[in-house]
Amino acid sequence: MKILLTGRDGQVGWELAKVLAGELIATDRQGLDLFYPDLIRQAVRYAKPDVIVNAAAYTAVDRAESEPDMAMEVNGVAAGVLAEEAKRLGALLVHYSTDYVFDGTNKVAYLETDEPRPLNAYGRTKLEGEKRVAASGCRHLILRTSWVYAPRGKNFFLTIAKKARAGEPLRVVNDQRGAPTEARFIAETTLELVQGGHEGLFNVVPSGETTWHGFARAILERLHSNVPLASISSSEYPTPARRPAYSVLSTGKISRTLGKPPPAWETLLERCVKVWTSA
Repeated sequence: MKILLTGRDGQVGWELAKVLAGELIATDRQGLDLFYPDLIRQAVRYAKPDVIVNAAAYTAVDRAESEPDMAMEVNGVAAGVLAEEAKRLGALLVHYSTDYVFDGTNKVAYLETDEPRPLNAYGRTKLEGEKRVAASGCRHLILRTSWVYAPRGKNFFLTIAKKARAGEPLRVVNDQRGAPTEARFIAETTLELVQGGHEGLFNVVPSGETTWHGFARAILERLHSNVPLASISSSEYPTPARRPAYSVLSTGKISRTLGKPPPAWETLLERCVKVWTSA
């Protein structure tokens, strides 16, 4: 099986490059910039993959408010181009999306079938990517995930861990709920779905939920850090992009499909902490 992977240097792409089995062609932004549709077409037609795994994305949620066109080119237009090429080849396209396609007004976990209503530019561009992939008619897996972190790159886990190591006090919002999702778990679940021949839209998140404050507290506990951690509201930490207050994704479909519930988010955090502290 020949696989073309985009976004090799990203959090999820890095983990995918380690677990994907077969003949892997892994590209980074220098090798394949998704801002240029013609380059995407050339790369896919040259590689002739059986599977395209699109782990590249514009992920700067706040900056997307001032760069919506750039975010749309990468998250929306490029996804559509990859889908068209996958359709032409008969290849499977794996594409990643986000909990931020929802507005956060739910009181229970979002199902794959719930209607998206994004609050910010990033969410709108990711939703557009979903729509273009689905409309293309290609074989596809669209995997929605949330609050992605890893022991490398730029993410909330590393921000908290580094500040704790430096002894800096922390102030973290307590009124946004979701599921922190380890990048390695996303990669492992992707492999299971691909090898199982599954297609469609899936939520790929661990079991359980918490707030950003709860996530920070859990990180500090596992690092045995006693730096001060203050709980604040979103209004006390204004950002250019609005975030959904509740963006928990249901794990029911993925549990039924793979025949097991996903691990608890705390379990995955412990694994990530071990990797980071041993580096």
